[in-house]
Amino acid sequence: MEFIDKLQYHSSNTIQSTTALQTDSGYGKSAASLESESGISCKSSEFKLLESLVLGADWEGCIANLYGIKEMTDEQRDTALFLVLKQYFLECLGRGDDSLALSLLRKQISNLKEGREKLHMLAFGLLSLGELGLNKLYDNNDVFQGLRKFLINELENLIPPPITVPDKRLEHLVEKVVGSQIDSCIYHNTLDQVSIYKDHRCGRDQIPTETVQILSAHKNEVWFVQFSNNGNYLASSSSDCTAIIWKVRDDSKLVLEHTLKSHQNPVSFVAWSPDDTMLLTCGSSEVLRLWDVDTGTCKHTFGDNGFIVSSCAWFPCSTRLVCGSFDPKKGICMWDCEGNEIKAWRGIRMPKISDIAVTPNGEYLISIFSDHDIRILNVSMNTERVISEEHPITSLSVSGDSKYLIVSLNSQEIHMWDVDGCLERPLRYKGHRQHKYVIRSCFGGANGLFIASGSENPQVYIWNRRISDPIEVLSGHSMTVNCVSWNPKRHQMLASASDDQTIRIWGPQSECNKDL
Repeated sequence: MEFIDKLQYHSSNTIQSTTALQTDSGYGKSAASLESESGISCKSSEFKLLESLVLGADWEGCIANLYGIKEMTDEQRDTALFLVLKQYFLECLGRGDDSLALSLLRKQISNLKEGREKLHMLAFGLLSLGELGLNKLYDNNDVFQGLRKFLINELENLIPPPITVPDKRLEHLVEKVVGSQIDSCIYHNTLDQVSIYKDHRCGRDQIPTETVQILSAHKNEVWFVQFSNNGNYLASSSSDCTAIIWKVRDDSKLVLEHTLKSHQNPVSFVAWSPDDTMLLTCGSSEVLRLWDVDTGTCKHTFGDNGFIVSSCAWFPCSTRLVCGSFDPKKGICMWDCEGNEIKAWRGIRMPKISDIAVTPNGEYLISIFSDHDIRILNVSMNTERVISEEHPITSLSVSGDSKYLIVSLNSQEIHMWDVDGCLERPLRYKGHRQHKYVIRSCFGGANGLFIASGSENPQVYIWNRRISDPIEVLSGHSMTVNCVSWNPKRHQMLASASDDQTIRIWGPQSECNKDL
């Protein structure tokens, strides 16, 4: 019997929410038909009474009714009383009864905790009806009725259930159910809408788990890879003193587009301009070079042979760039594309910079300094926050939505922090190996829901951001995997760079191998 009672209760709630949805969507006749056939009204008897009191301008009755609703908090009741008394006050002004309006303002409205600015606005209405839009309301009952209906809508959104059905409740429940199913799906990797007609579950074929191509153009260890922002190119750099731009064809195969050969020392870092027309390359003993992506020619060289650049990044405009240096005297420099220095952060507070990033929205400049510290600088406000890690940090990566950052530590953990500083402790990811070398990790997949990393053992690790242990470990390389990059547009494509002198492109498991 208890189960039947619960079923009937939930069924009644569902019918009320459906009726409210039909009404809000403009299907008034359908809503009325559902109410008539089910015998269940969208509005409770308590709210129907309040509605009739408002439409009948029985303001004293409205006030008494609100005091009788036990489900309301004191704050909700004060707000509802203010709305009712404001309507009462405005109608008094509109009909020319200034003395009653003044009495309401002094004796009732002023006692509510609704803020002095609202009280001042109403007081000002006594002096200027036009400011409140009431100069044409004398004896205009249609206008008053319209204002009363608006008041009813405000009260309906304010008064808690079960007196009223919360606004858009059914849509909220559907979105919550869909969101919950997505959250519980560890392989979810699509931007497509999720149907409510069946339970949602993605298979591991939604993420890259299988080698689909091996790139072998480099002649020595490959240290860095990064896909372009539009997903149409991949850049790689190597200890063979070159960087390579690869073109991603429509069939998802990569072909060599340009080999960039001006560096005299190993190239350890590359960075795509946000518009993907330019590429920066640098190395621990190298200058910073700017390349034209279409032609593969060097457009500019920044600094000189004594300027040791560790990493670089772009601002969203594609006209400003920053680089960090291992040399404390150099710190962080901001340049335009012609090599003009715009700004610099140097001195005692700017020790050795090992990695640097700019959030995609351009609001924050994030750097790793003194091996253990993450510096988050708000560029426009010139304010900063520092996060200190216990173990040395080897690399940094920022999420595409500018909300999160991950750092790889030589303690064999990856930590995720939020940029705004809400997290007191980081989310931690483990399972890979990192102790001696620089290993780079990245966000990836649809909505950046995954984290991928290389490892000092010859494997690639993939985590769902909600789970600390890896959901996939990819084998194929024969030596340390230094860096990974997830294609930002082709969410099932991942690249990895290794000391075995190759780049592996990973894709979803092929149909012929699913049963193996």
